Amino acid sequence: MSGGQVKRSVRLPADLARALADHARRRKASQTAIIEAALVSFLSPDAADRLEASLSRRLDRLTRDVERLEWHVELSNETLALFIRSWLSATPPLPDGAVKAAHAQGRERWTRFIDTLNRRMELGPRFREELAEDRTNADPTGS
Repeated sequence: MSGGQVKRSVRLPADLARALADHARRRKASQTAIIEAALVSFLSPDAADRLEASLSRRLDRLTRDVERLEWHVELSNETLALFIRSWLSATPPLPDGAVKAAHAQGRERWTRFIDTLNRRMELGPRFREELAEDRTNADPTGS
């Protein structure tokens, strides 16, 4: 058929019909125009290319996010390794009589550490915020 219009009657689930009506109202367009645009887009030969491009952009963004996370995990691992190496090098062994007291004090410190960690994870501040604040305080010119 060329030219004119053909009337079609379709049934939509109630939630989809409401979503269509809401979208049309927000866009200040008719529901018919939105359905026509959706069909043209869905049936156009370049729809697959647009979908592929959209997916490629999303995958690229996810790849960058994963790479950034990988860098942060590696940084954390290296930081922890350096701290442990430094601590092991600088901490002298305990005399036999002090081991029991050191274990008790270690348990107490561990409990305080876990409580502090839980509080910071729930309420903050986060370490990266403190780093940014330290950097700002160290260089008042902001450069």
